[in-house]
Amino acid sequence: MSIADVFAKAKAEQRSVLIGCMPAGFPTVDDSIASMIAMHEAGCDVIEVELPYSDPVMDGPVIQKASDIALAAGVRTRDTLRIIEAVARAGAPVVLMTYWNPIEKYGVHAFARDLASAGATGMITPDLIPDEAQEWIEASDANRIDRTFLVSPSSTDERLAMTVAHCRGFVYATALMGVTGARTAVSRQAPDLVARVRQADPRMAVGVGLGVGNGAQAAEVAGFADGVIVGSALIRCVLDAPDRAAGLARLRALSTELAEGVRKPQK
Repeated sequence: MSIADVFAKAKAEQRSVLIGCMPAGFPTVDDSIASMIAMHEAGCDVIEVELPYSDPVMDGPVIQKASDIALAAGVRTRDTLRIIEAVARAGAPVVLMTYWNPIEKYGVHAFARDLASAGATGMITPDLIPDEAQEWIEASDANRIDRTFLVSPSSTDERLAMTVAHCRGFVYATALMGVTGARTAVSRQAPDLVARVRQADPRMAVGVGLGVGNGAQAAEVAGFADGVIVGSALIRCVLDAPDRAAGLARLRALSTELAEGVRKPQK
């Protein structure tokens, strides 16, 4: 199922899409696969697999720590592709979130081919702007991979419209300026940013990330966005758990809470 199909299905059900993020290989390859499958079974519509990277400029301390653990264990790009394949085989729609340097090193067209072969339907590129993405645009078109670029509250109307025009599947709206991490309240800038995206293209689905940590916040964001993206809060379930079984139980519980939240949007 493509990401566009996931958003269309959720829209027909009058709810938002829940996108749950987990770094590949955290704390091990097999554990990360189990985590992602558990998240999907508990209600995450889409699994966002993050490729661990040594210089994650957008990620907050929780995702950075989880990625560092994966990198220290030797997780690399090939492992990430294997994880995507296993999670997609379990029935979860998968998108990859990655910084651009690992893709350049791998080879853009080769990576697009292998990503599609692994079963991913899309890729989020936080540090790649459409102006510099011609090779990726060509490679993603050739391999039918949805492209997600980011917009933020500081994006001018011209840049926002240009960015949205180059997205396929959905656009990632960062709800506030700064790095990722669960917060006590949803950014007040988020509804305005979503409205601006819809002015640029009413057909484009908008996912909001940065800050959602519980079901109430998920319901709040679902009231104005097409997708709710959650990373740090889910990762912390595993990071702070005393053992693996407890981590999975916490992960399932929070995923269920978030899934209930997106199904009860606060208009």
